[in-house]
Amino acid sequence: MTTMTEASVREFKMPDVGEGLTEAEILKWYVQPGDKVTDGQVVCEVETAKAAVELPIPYNGVVRELHFPEGTTVDVGTSIIAVDVSGGAPAPQAPAEPQQAPAQEEPKPEGRQPVLVGYGVATSSTKRRPRKGPEAPAQQASAAIQSELNGHGTAQTATPAPPPTAPPQQRPLAKPPVRKLAKDLGIDLATVTPTGPDGIITREDVHAAAAPPKAPEPVTPAPVAAPAPVASYDTTRETRIPVRGVRKATAAAMVGSAFTAPHVTEFVTVDVTRTMKLVEELKEDKEFTGLRVNPLLLISKALLVAIKRNPDINASWDEANQEIVVKRYVNLGIAAATPRGLIVPNIKDAQDKTLPQLAEALGELVSTAREGKTSPSAMQGGTVTITNVGVFGVDTGTPILNPGESAILAVGAIKLQPWVHKGKVKPRQVTTLALSFDHRLVDGELGSKVLADVAAILEQPKRLITWA
Repeated sequence: MTTMTEASVREFKMPDVGEGLTEAEILKWYVQPGDKVTDGQVVCEVETAKAAVELPIPYNGVVRELHFPEGTTVDVGTSIIAVDVSGGAPAPQAPAEPQQAPAQEEPKPEGRQPVLVGYGVATSSTKRRPRKGPEAPAQQASAAIQSELNGHGTAQTATPAPPPTAPPQQRPLAKPPVRKLAKDLGIDLATVTPTGPDGIITREDVHAAAAPPKAPEPVTPAPVAAPAPVASYDTTRETRIPVRGVRKATAAAMVGSAFTAPHVTEFVTVDVTRTMKLVEELKEDKEFTGLRVNPLLLISKALLVAIKRNPDINASWDEANQEIVVKRYVNLGIAAATPRGLIVPNIKDAQDKTLPQLAEALGELVSTAREGKTSPSAMQGGTVTITNVGVFGVDTGTPILNPGESAILAVGAIKLQPWVHKGKVKPRQVTTLALSFDHRLVDGELGSKVLADVAAILEQPKRLITWA
């Protein structure tokens, strides 16, 4: 018998706080066992591969148990906290019921965990009729004994009882996208071995079922054990840092990008003296009061104008359909170094913003990133990226594309250098730009035009007016 106390304990599972995430690290608990919680109250902060997120509890009650300590990485769908929602009331005794063959219940598949508030799947209001199980063993035994005793103890041949009816086959547990994938690949989910929590079939299970069977590997003699690796010179002076969260996701994304998209990088060195003078003038402009005005603002605007003049650079490669997808909008990504690692939030529809609006958006993006509060949605859907390595005094670099994008612009340090200006050598503010692009969809001509346009605008900022 299930007591009221057992039935009233709700398990709160780690949700998917960003599309496609599989795990998150518990950074901090805000509650302890015995604390009262209310619907919507933040109980912990977790770090995903994209950002730090606070998780609210979706019901009222008293915390019974925290299943994991701080610093633990937990898979999505795993219970992290137990809450008693009964309010501590004593467990009443349920009335006794006559014993009967238990009706088989279908396990309820767990749907995709919603983000932040309202976790879990709502209880269905549709009532199901209990399925009929096989005939009770006691009745079968009684019929057999009666057959044996027919004819005053003389054994007679009894008609064999029909075999028990097998219970109906349960429907395989899988989320709708997984069912669609199986349908597209022609895979019967009933033949797939599930590896997900509670017997749920995952995308990987479907792909594994669709893969051709591996040929048996030839038997080879056991290899000779290799010598143990030589230990470091002095391990007491070494520090090991676990790679997880944002750093882990960044490492995987950069490796995937580097070995998937054929990178080409072009460079140009440009005199940006006039751009630096314009930056100083804008700082005194009333329209920019309270806004961040720096060279990155004008570089961003220059890139947006270059994309407007060469729209095919703003595209992505669709591997599944072997198509180039040209975007008629620009979600401008800005690479930001944070204590948790490198992240690339983006400004949505940056092409429609005025210069003051772009300055405001850049300021908010940088401040939010440094505080570690960038939301997962702010890092999704980027189309092109700028990385400013010049803030570290670096001349330039060969940046790796943000996955799913076709181009990234690296901006080097702006330095006072000797430069030929109007036929004479003069000290001028000079920087080097580097543009990396995906050579599957951007050829050398297109990449060169974009880089040349950015350089021309920074050399003569008045082109922002004539070309925009």
